[in-house]
Amino acid sequence: MATSKSDSSVEPRKPSVAPALLLGLGLGGFVDGIVLHEILQWHHMVSHVDEYPMDTLSGLEVNVLADGFFHVATWLLVWAGTTMTVVAWRRRRLAPTWPFQVGLLLAGWGIFNVVEGLIDHQILGVHHVRDDLGAPLSWDIGFLIFGALLVAAGWALYRRGARTLEAQSRPTIREDSEGTVRS
Repeated sequence: MATSKSDSSVEPRKPSVAPALLLGLGLGGFVDGIVLHEILQWHHMVSHVDEYPMDTLSGLEVNVLADGFFHVATWLLVWAGTTMTVVAWRRRRLAPTWPFQVGLLLAGWGIFNVVEGLIDHQILGVHHVRDDLGAPLSWDIGFLIFGALLVAAGWALYRRGARTLEAQSRPTIREDSEGTVRS
């Protein structure tokens, strides 16, 4: 009798890291965009660019448009992470443990903060964490430190979950009633 790919004898593989990291990147972007851009209104995507001042209607329109494109990008990251998760499960990868998943989500969020903080705040200077206060450097540094802490804490949590999965996936050796060794 031929076996199919969905046969239960196929050993499931450990979960992939990529889907949760992509979800963390996207969700971290949503936190930034929703909380800092929209709720607190501390900055927008190009609020530190002289051509688009926040105190004019045309400047605000450009900033809101840029925020919209930013949200599309973060939505695409979440969509890609979700799609990769479903594909992985269909390929019989194990579901991640909570520490594995949450750790990678936090690490992805932290990676988002570090990359976005370095590129947009420091290198390009298109906005800062608090453009409403004249963009003090201390807020930008705090944002980078918070991102680095998210990466470190997330990675530690992920490693704990990965060790648990590794221990669970090791075959157990036992003997049946006739003394035959089985795994």
